[in-house]
This record gives sequence, C-alpha cells and structure tokens, in this order.
Amino acid sequence: MLSPSYLLAVIFISIQGSCGQIVKTQSPDYISVSLCISQATYLAWFQQKPQQPPKCLIYQASTWQSGIPDRFSGSISGNEYKLTITGGTEDDEGRYYCLQYDTTPYTQ
Repeated sequence: MLSPSYLLAVIFISIQGSCGQIVKTQSPDYISVSLCISQATYLAWFQQKPQQPPKCLIYQASTWQSGIPDRFSGSISGNEYKLTITGGTEDDEGRYYCLQYDTTPYTQ
C-alpha cells in the first residue's frame, strides 16, 4: 500500500457556491478529501492519469460508476461532499477532480 499523501497528487475544485476550504484527511489506511457547497447540486468525482482523459469514479455524490473498485467511495452530509480512497494502490496515483452539475442523471 502506498502512503495516502502520495496517492492524491492534485485536486482542482471549481465550484459555484463553495462555502469553505477543501479539507484533506489521511491515515495509513485511507485518504479523504471533502468540500462544502452551499447550494443544492450534484457532484461527481474524477480520476485522471497521465496521458489519459479523466475517468468518472463517483456521480450523484455517492454512486459508483460501473467498474469502479469499492475502495473508492463518495458521501454527502448536509453541504459537505467527500471522496474517500481506502487501501489505496499504485494504480490510484493521479489527479482527482470534482464536477458540479445541475441535472440528473449524469452522463459521460
């Protein structure tokens, strides 16, 4: 298992209605990133590896995209949205993004 701080290289957030800072929490077993959005909305999390397009991991805040390992999870509590990677591997290295969108269902 890799060090969690190594896994989450960069997060870019461009969110309307953001109400706070991005918070990264980590332990030897997991890493999570959370952010606050002040208005009702949908949120998707993406992973991007070098020389590849972004890949959707989680949509509607907590729904896995087909084929995504369950070590990735998304959650929402009030206005706080969170991405957690539990038991990360070398394959999880990359950039992680979130996308705010207004309609459902999300389609790629």
